[in-house]
Amino acid sequence: MQDTVLQYEPWIRLIGFGLVFGAVTLAERWAPRRQAGTPTVPRWVANLGLVVLDSLMLRLLSAASAVGTALAVEAQGWGVFNRLLWPPWCEGLAALVVLDFAIYLQHVLFHAVPLLWRFHRVHHSDRDFDVTTGVRFHPVEVLLSVVYKMAVVAVLGLPAVAVLAFEVILNTTSLFNHGNVFLPTGLDRVLRWFLVTPDMHRVHHSPIQVETDSNFGFNLPWWDRLFGTYRPQPATGHDAMAIGLDNVRQPDRWPLFGLLAMPFRRNPTSR
Repeated sequence: MQDTVLQYEPWIRLIGFGLVFGAVTLAERWAPRRQAGTPTVPRWVANLGLVVLDSLMLRLLSAASAVGTALAVEAQGWGVFNRLLWPPWCEGLAALVVLDFAIYLQHVLFHAVPLLWRFHRVHHSDRDFDVTTGVRFHPVEVLLSVVYKMAVVAVLGLPAVAVLAFEVILNTTSLFNHGNVFLPTGLDRVLRWFLVTPDMHRVHHSPIQVETDSNFGFNLPWWDRLFGTYRPQPATGHDAMAIGLDNVRQPDRWPLFGLLAMPFRRNPTSR
């Protein structure tokens, strides 16, 4: 079973991404949460251009991946999880929770460390908030994230199928919780106990720093509540709140190249 799943890893990732991207895009058209404040086409070209570059880079480095690391570690019997005797379902569930916590910590670090913020600010510089914001990540940030996940997987000895499942879940929930989708207040209130919702994550994209430095979760909302980084609503409300970073000049021409160059401009750590 594991060999079959891993054999079709690229297709599993692509199909998961395509289905959720399509569903969220349709939901944004049918029931948008906010009106777009900037031209859509240039943003989509730049944001989707980044995901194409990121995907090509990851394909070229396919041997150096979290899943590849999990396979190598599993073959050698290394890592904490490989020393524990427990049912496969329990091991897989624990791996998903541990990886989600690791990504929460990574996200906090990308905000706290100036060198990392240089690259993460590309994600936060988007002046609107929709499904494509969920893939707007600088290639260097993506590469650093891969190295970080490889280290976590190697130390803990996480199972390869669980690692693949987590990466598919992470990619698809990033599309969902960045979606410009209206959810009824009651449904949102219930969902955010189990899953990061768009209204919860939108607060994180406020230019107000105390809001930017909150709601770091991508999948599970528990870590923000546990560590005091949870903020239920933006101070000005979702309809009136600004999106992006006030002091970041948006590239007018060749926006994709402008995003790639953004971390290397002067004063890249200013917030």
